[in-house]
Amino acid sequence: MSPAQALAAAENPRDGGLAVLRERGQREVFCGLTGIVWLHRKMQDAFFLVVGSRTCAHLLQSAAGVMIFAEPRFATAIIEERDLAGLADCHAELDRVVDRLLARRPEIRTLFLVGSCPSEVIKLDLGNAAQRLGAKHLRSETSQGVRILAYSGSGIETTFTEGEDACLTTLVPEMPAEAPGAAPSLVMVGALPDIVEDQFLRLFAELGITHVGVLPSRRAGALPAVGPNTRYLLAQPFLGETARALEDRGAVRIDAPFPFGAEGTAAWLSAAAAAFGIDEMHVNRVIAPGRERAKRALERYRPVLEGKRITFLPDSQLEIPLARFLATELGMIPVEVGTPYLHRAHLAADLARLPAETRISEGQDVERQLDRVRTDRPDLTVCGLGLANPLEAEGLATKWSIELVFSPVHGFDQAGDLAELFARPLRRRDVLRI
Repeated sequence: MSPAQALAAAENPRDGGLAVLRERGQREVFCGLTGIVWLHRKMQDAFFLVVGSRTCAHLLQSAAGVMIFAEPRFATAIIEERDLAGLADCHAELDRVVDRLLARRPEIRTLFLVGSCPSEVIKLDLGNAAQRLGAKHLRSETSQGVRILAYSGSGIETTFTEGEDACLTTLVPEMPAEAPGAAPSLVMVGALPDIVEDQFLRLFAELGITHVGVLPSRRAGALPAVGPNTRYLLAQPFLGETARALEDRGAVRIDAPFPFGAEGTAAWLSAAAAAFGIDEMHVNRVIAPGRERAKRALERYRPVLEGKRITFLPDSQLEIPLARFLATELGMIPVEVGTPYLHRAHLAADLARLPAETRISEGQDVERQLDRVRTDRPDLTVCGLGLANPLEAEGLATKWSIELVFSPVHGFDQAGDLAELFARPLRRRDVLRI
């Protein structure tokens, strides 16, 4: 660490005994539009209309891998040169597109107008457009009951997972208020693959937590109620604004590590059970089978991963809980764990479990971080697509961080699959060496 970096670390607060190096510089990340790829699959009667350029449209189609014959639940209203030059009324054009969309797709119950860099450059106010169009189509016979909301997926944001955070934040005001005297309820927050969500819901039911909702819900009409008797449990670490919006409505966060691996998932479920006063022995009986399955699944990867050094470059905000999982459950050595944002309260439980010598960095300065990777020479570097190929060319094994967002990795039954994602590039490197 250079003297300047050492000084920056000394000036920064410490989290769980770990010095935090705060960096502000050149960034290399996907934009928040990427979140539509998993959100449109999760929310089955929602539609995402991006107001952007042809580049936005190409990004979504290539990222989602959608066939030309399919009819997905997203599209792009392309801003042309006429719009940028002020020769066309953007609001009138947007109204026309929305009218045609809702007439063609009457099954849509939530329509998201998603801002992009181009729409923000021309100062197109999608928030007001959503209110205007929502009032219009609420009264329309052809699109009865459609909810129209707006959020920004602009690439000006720091990390691509903020797209989900912005989307869910717009849903919180739409959640019904809990009834007076309502029983305590739990809301699981964060978009998860259906199979993972179902597994967690079964476990909550077995634990005895009967009133459980999910945000985002699969259907617009299934948004859970929220209020002072609501406890919420984050399934994803990048939902800071969503958490704040829930707390503004009276909900209380349950402090827990994130549900990656056998121990992380067990602690996450146990924290929820403790918040509802469930007997600890009953909790242990319920989670023991899944915990043991996860441990057995992880054992086959320990010979490949144990003792290997790993660096996370900042990208998705999953970095700290994933580093905790690899260090405590598979014996890997985190050299540096970089994250775009470090939400100290939400990540406290995971930070406390990281080895004391782990270097933590918040924010991004690509050149400095790449210099440290070249100096450290870790066995594996987790980074964005744009940095992976150059590092591979320098003889460093890499893992695409975006794959960790797209894959089912939460919970007991996915623990082995999560470990496999880190073991695969190391095996590939060994094969290529031979």
